Amino acid sequence: MLLFYQILVLLSLLVFLGIVLRNLVDLPCMPVNLSVSGPFVSVLVPARNEALNIERCVRSLLQQDYKAFEIIVLDDGSTDTTPELLHSLVSESGGRLRSLKGEPLPEEWHGKSWACFQLGRHAKGELLLFTDADTIHRPDALRRAVGALEDAGADMLSLTPYQELGSFWEKLVVPMVYFILMCFLPLRLVWTSQNPAFSFANGQFILFRKDFYHRINGHAAVKSNIVEDVWLCMAVKKAGGNVTAFNGTDTVSCRMYRNGKEVWEGFSKNLFAGLGYKTPALLAMIVVTALLYIAPYLFLVRSLLISEFSAPLFWLPLSQIAVVLLSRLIIAATFRQPLSIVLLHVFSQIVLLAIAVNSYCSIKFGKGASWKGRNYNFS
Repeated sequence: MLLFYQILVLLSLLVFLGIVLRNLVDLPCMPVNLSVSGPFVSVLVPARNEALNIERCVRSLLQQDYKAFEIIVLDDGSTDTTPELLHSLVSESGGRLRSLKGEPLPEEWHGKSWACFQLGRHAKGELLLFTDADTIHRPDALRRAVGALEDAGADMLSLTPYQELGSFWEKLVVPMVYFILMCFLPLRLVWTSQNPAFSFANGQFILFRKDFYHRINGHAAVKSNIVEDVWLCMAVKKAGGNVTAFNGTDTVSCRMYRNGKEVWEGFSKNLFAGLGYKTPALLAMIVVTALLYIAPYLFLVRSLLISEFSAPLFWLPLSQIAVVLLSRLIIAATFRQPLSIVLLHVFSQIVLLAIAVNSYCSIKFGKGASWKGRNYNFS
């Protein structure tokens, strides 16, 4: 029975490796040589306590080589120096940048969706680009995104930014976002299937056609979803729209978190919410992670302790670990992540499980996950 389990695990991991290899083809980089002219674009940035990020984000947006665009930043009740920094940036922008003061957060809304909904009401563009305040954009990012959207005939475009990783905990945990994406979601089905189950978007960069954004009622459609980006993609698909996605590591970068505390709080906010607050889904995730990514190390250690080097229960776990590390290495190279951290993959999975348990407990038994001075609990 144990041997059958080991073989089944190895076969599962080989299937996931196959999905990774296929996804490399189905997540291309955005086209490069595209026109600098096109539809007017409103670049919309929600900002709450972003004093560390807002200047470099806005300055990178102001340097875009695309011709027709405006930038609107909404200060979402910041308690740091974000408003003062925005005032200074507006003065320097030559009329390209507008700053808005956010309205109080209504009940049943979470903060980012409310901020984005307000931004959408003030936007003048035919296209709407929602991007986070902790992103940096290369000068050709907007031009390439608009061209890619037009070429694909899509109503919504998203991409995978390069994730800046500073601290050890960022390097250990943040790459799990792309590992899960590339192993478990066949990306071709995101744009070839109308099934909302196959949905992907990254809220750090989402480009909409304005008419379709309003057709789905904008961010009001996902007002209580913490992981609003994927649910926006689902809403577009349900409304009959077309979506597309690209590898954006050569156009946009993002520093999601800056230390272990932020990693813990940020992932705790998103993890259980990303599973739709469904306890069975969380339990399934924990079991699958433990069986596929942690148990092989336990079996390997057992074999080493009893000096059992020729039996299948030594070589099978070793093969499982090798397949996982190969998958992780390919993904790390694709998204320009540190290759040295790949060997610590098992610890990444252990920390992820700890975050999953904390995410569940804080929402089910506590005040909800906390982020930037707000509690989130819509379960």
